[in-house]
Amino acid sequence: MKKNKIFIACDSTKINKVREIINKTKVSKIQIGYKFGLEFINSRKGRKFISKLKRKIIFLDLKLNDIPNTCISAIKAVKDLKANYITMHISSGLVALKAAKKISGRTKIVGVSTLTSLNEKSLKEIGFDKKLNSLVVHQAKLANKAKLDAFVCSAQEAKSVKKVFKKEIITPGIRFNSKNNDQKRVMSPANAFGAGSDWLVIGRPITKGNIKKNLQKLIDHLKND
Repeated sequence: MKKNKIFIACDSTKINKVREIINKTKVSKIQIGYKFGLEFINSRKGRKFISKLKRKIIFLDLKLNDIPNTCISAIKAVKDLKANYITMHISSGLVALKAAKKISGRTKIVGVSTLTSLNEKSLKEIGFDKKLNSLVVHQAKLANKAKLDAFVCSAQEAKSVKKVFKKEIITPGIRFNSKNNDQKRVMSPANAFGAGSDWLVIGRPITKGNIKKNLQKLIDHLKND
């Protein structure tokens, strides 16, 4: 039976907290990876900690968004960490996306579409004219053209994205209840998998409070749906 796949967001600067998250999420019923954002990677001991991780699926959420040469240099600078996934904004442009993919080696380049903290109103404020779903699908087509390995979008767009991007879809903005925090486009874990997401990114609903109980709650939620 195919396992559900979860990236747990290690959003902290505290090594002990991240170590606790990893130690308390050793389960066999679902596949677990660990997402490290700029907060942890740029912390004093964060990079060294990641470099010593063994036999873990590592997701570096760098969200690169720059000219081609800078993106290439940044990816090369973290090659020693042997990450499985590195994120890059689709808005970097096709040339930068292709360049990153060309030098990435075994590391999968993940195209980040419109952040799940944004909604239609936010897009208008930034200056986008396209409707949100149309914009994300357009970005997915660009990711496909650049031959990227995976694509980040909210579960609300996953079905539409699946039609134009056939590789892995990674979905943040996952919530068990109505507490959205700083997210705008959210969905429950079971519904997100049902919509076509391959990986879910989950942070606070698992890492805040009793980690083992929260993870079991997720497993029960997926089993009972």
